[in-house]
Amino acid sequence: MAISSELTRDSDLFVPDSRRAWTRLAVAVLIGSLGSVGMWSVVVALPVVQAEFGASRGAASLAFTMVMLGFGSGGVLTGKITDRYGIVTAIGLGIGILGLGYIVAGMSSSIWQFILVHFAIGLSSSATFGPLMAEASHWFDRYRGLAVAIAASGNYIGGAIWPPLVNFGMEQMGWRTSHIAIGIFTAVAMTLALVGLRMLMGAGAQRDHENAAPPRVDLRLSTNALTAILSLAGIACCVAMSMPQVHIVAYCGDLGYGVARGAEMLSLMLGFGIISRIGSGFLADKIGGIRTLLIGSVAQGTALLFYLFFDSLISLYIISAMFGLFQGGIVPSYAIIVREAMPASQAATRVGIVIFASVFGMSFGGWISGAIFDATGSYSAAFANGLAWNALNIAVMLLLLMRARGYSAKTGTGFAT
Repeated sequence: MAISSELTRDSDLFVPDSRRAWTRLAVAVLIGSLGSVGMWSVVVALPVVQAEFGASRGAASLAFTMVMLGFGSGGVLTGKITDRYGIVTAIGLGIGILGLGYIVAGMSSSIWQFILVHFAIGLSSSATFGPLMAEASHWFDRYRGLAVAIAASGNYIGGAIWPPLVNFGMEQMGWRTSHIAIGIFTAVAMTLALVGLRMLMGAGAQRDHENAAPPRVDLRLSTNALTAILSLAGIACCVAMSMPQVHIVAYCGDLGYGVARGAEMLSLMLGFGIISRIGSGFLADKIGGIRTLLIGSVAQGTALLFYLFFDSLISLYIISAMFGLFQGGIVPSYAIIVREAMPASQAATRVGIVIFASVFGMSFGGWISGAIFDATGSYSAAFANGLAWNALNIAVMLLLLMRARGYSAKTGTGFAT
């Protein structure tokens, strides 16, 4: 079939995988990279804010907890808005909340005001992750997996870019002025990018899923049942994932290597995570989302196992790079599975629910790993706990793989997945 790159006033004529679809995706990644600031700035600002308000480290850390809670619950809310009113409306609301949130954070008169406003910041950032992945899946058919993975990479790109920028801004202007500047800059830059996306989407801007390809895979499960199963899998994989991501810095400090080494390993994870996300997209287009996620989960478990047996400085650098390379494609694979097996009209909401579950898994996993360390005085049991949760994720994905039964939307005949 000839692929046209044109989009007329009639949104029904939009052709998936076209040049215009790739242009949309490029703008979406830019928006995702800008909007992800809410996930990363609080980590950089934490020590300075704690010192200014004379707060405890535990109290100041609640700002990150609020970001995660806002990001998780916001994924469901903005997903519903996307399914009903379109991605432009969802991101537009997110831009307003993000800009206002950072301005209020910069003007905070108490640590509790700073903490609470980060719930709004996390909520606004959610519009540029899960819903954006779901929306990108509507623009592609042949390269859907790759498109979803690229859209998800905006979060990791932001993780590589924003922390040093936020740190530089605080050194030059102070944390208050930096937060206000972030609010103004992101509001202006993201609005301009969103206007460009709206122009590219044309008449399809309100509910682009109306033109999307139908599901490819029949798992013989209701939509609610599949959502619940994927949510369980998301919790399990992210409890396992959180152990190195949340505790690698502290782990390196305990081993005597220093926190700076741990921070370098964390950056290494995120950098290789970008490669993993894009690579998983290529793989998903060849073998499907379920198999791709299963491969990523087995690989993640392997890396966790290595952490149990090797703790020299060089080995930790290598394993951390491996861990990033293995785990980066897991979360986007959930969006691919949702799109492969569920109606397009529900994709953003369902992806939001699964992302919320994965965020809960990260939050719970980070806490339980610390609690296990406090109880045992070692991270060995915490790594073993992560392996157990990872095994649960593998079991769930094997169950889905066994139930998978594909079908052709045109002929109704089945095919193996």
